[in-house]
Amino acid sequence: RAMPADLPFILLPPSEGKSLGGDGPPWRPGMHAIALDRQRERVRKALLRAMSEDAGREKLLGVKGRALEAATAANRSIGISPTRPAIERYTGVLYDALDHRSLSAVERRRLHASVFIFSGLWGAVSPADPIPDYKLKMGAKLDGLGVLAKFWREDLTAAIAERASGRRIWNLLPNEHAAAWAPPDETEEIVVRFFEQRSSGGTSTVSHANKALKGALVRVLVANPEFGPKELRRKTLPGGYRLDPGLTEVTGSSTVIGFVGPA
Repeated sequence: RAMPADLPFILLPPSEGKSLGGDGPPWRPGMHAIALDRQRERVRKALLRAMSEDAGREKLLGVKGRALEAATAANRSIGISPTRPAIERYTGVLYDALDHRSLSAVERRRLHASVFIFSGLWGAVSPADPIPDYKLKMGAKLDGLGVLAKFWREDLTAAIAERASGRRIWNLLPNEHAAAWAPPDETEEIVVRFFEQRSSGGTSTVSHANKALKGALVRVLVANPEFGPKELRRKTLPGGYRLDPGLTEVTGSSTVIGFVGPA
């Protein structure tokens, strides 16, 4: 059986979409794999204060109308709402493509030991960590805390670096969430990008399929924990995306790799 030191360490973003309800007990300190509860409580209390004011809620949460009402109600109830494991709470394209329920038992164990999901509210959670429904982006700015990516950066970096020591880190974070992480110099970090061929030549950054490709890549990594960039050249992701060695860039301890799909 693969030990954690033999497994990849995969950083994922959360999803805007979240499943409702749950049958787990309300969140309380001590329920999450990474011990950042002091900071979580600060964010939760600042968010609760923001939810008590009408002005600014729409801008803070990035929604309006009924969606704003639902998000406000969820945020006001974070301390009393039922929870679900994060891997079941987060929905949307990336998590649909990951489809954790269809993984084998061995792959699911690897997933739970390999993945951490960045969050404006929680800092980072493991797939098994119980969380309630909520809405708060990593790029949001809360009174007294500032932009959450900056608020989390030092503590989250230290926690991730300690936990990931000796393991290859796969950074699948968008810029908003990557801003909450500063890999130490000794870290082996692989940053993944997706591109598509232009019919006129050259490549352009993938937008629409980006999340689905990340989910598909996580499936490859938990099925093949020994894989690095060299081994990934043999794999084809959905849509015909393949790793292009010509797009590899090395900056310090970080290596940026690029998958390219057909025009």
